[in-house]
Amino acid sequence: MNTRSHSVFVNALTFSRVPLIFAFMVVAMVAEFRHSWALALVACLCMGFAGLSDLLDGRLARKWKVVSAFGKLADPLMDKVFFIVAFPTLLWLIGMQGENHVHFAVMLVFTVLYILRDQWVTFLRAVASAYRADVSAMWLGKVRTALSFPAAGLIYIYISFHNFLPSEWNGPMLAAVYAMEAFLIILNVYSCAVYTHVYWPYMMRAIEDKETPKS
Repeated sequence: MNTRSHSVFVNALTFSRVPLIFAFMVVAMVAEFRHSWALALVACLCMGFAGLSDLLDGRLARKWKVVSAFGKLADPLMDKVFFIVAFPTLLWLIGMQGENHVHFAVMLVFTVLYILRDQWVTFLRAVASAYRADVSAMWLGKVRTALSFPAAGLIYIYISFHNFLPSEWNGPMLAAVYAMEAFLIILNVYSCAVYTHVYWPYMMRAIEDKETPKS
């Protein structure tokens, strides 16, 4: 393939996260209504391929030397679509099962924090970019994103398959899910604090700057 073909393939891989994660949502809902482990497995594969696309698109872009400004903007947008669809779906599934109100509450906090953090960081970057600041993703944000895809998959695996497993496994599995969710909640709050600290000077400049009077 030539450079243009490589670029098209990488961008298609990036955008494939959207249909894949929406397919996960639909199949996961149907699986829940039908109590079908087979459909739940299909939903797992959809989410898995969505996460795999995030892992591969950047690597291929660098390998083939087709990294672009468009790709740098599209990739985090597709990540946000993933979070906005996947985590509310997981929350809905926990609510539908109605087995654990504590887990529902934890997942609600988890989901709200994820969405709010992304909106806040997007706002900070928009303000900082007006002052020509470097608004590329920080390593902490990359780590958070990289961990979020397998975390979503593991949470879904627990939600969908714990009833098919021996009952004595449920306690340790749920404890592991709680630990993972707690870690990611803390990581989200810390990430939000770090981005705020870095971009706060630009926020202050924006607040103090006065608009140029109209002639």
